[in-house]
Amino acid sequence: MRHGKKFNHLGRTSSHRKAMLSNMAASLILHKRIQTTTAKAKALRKYVEPLITRAKGGTQNDQRVVFSYLQNKEATKELFNEVARKVGERPGGYTRIIKLSLPRLGDNADVCFIELVDYNELMLQDKASSSGRTRRGRRKKKKSSEDTAQTATAEATSEEKVEEKKADNADSSEEE
Repeated sequence: MRHGKKFNHLGRTSSHRKAMLSNMAASLILHKRIQTTTAKAKALRKYVEPLITRAKGGTQNDQRVVFSYLQNKEATKELFNEVARKVGERPGGYTRIIKLSLPRLGDNADVCFIELVDYNELMLQDKASSSGRTRRGRRKKKKSSEDTAQTATAEATSEEKVEEKKADNADSSEEE
């Protein structure tokens, strides 16, 4: 029976699962994005996010604890030097799972990307180019005195153009 067992065993023994998650976490930290199955990505998210939170602390004990999970010196250095600085202000949610539309050819498994959030340049550019408004509120912005002066002059010039067109139309109709 599996009563109360809340994590995905991924069809592996405990030692195999720990080694696989350790290798995947090191690869994610070094490469910033990896492609894997959705089930493994969800298990990896639970494995790697506490490690990133530990890396934000930056103490020597934190480094030893993280190394005991990762077993990779380069990944540990990268995590504490670069990744921890970049995600220092973020309160959590360091990874993103992007599901791919086509399944894996061999066994039809759902495939996805798992990536570190602050390292996807395409999505960062999209956020920078957006206007900054996330809600569709009905309230209009209050106009400053400069804005009202500009709109008043624009309305006056448009009224003058309309009057000129009317005069031109009247002139052309008199000629006929």
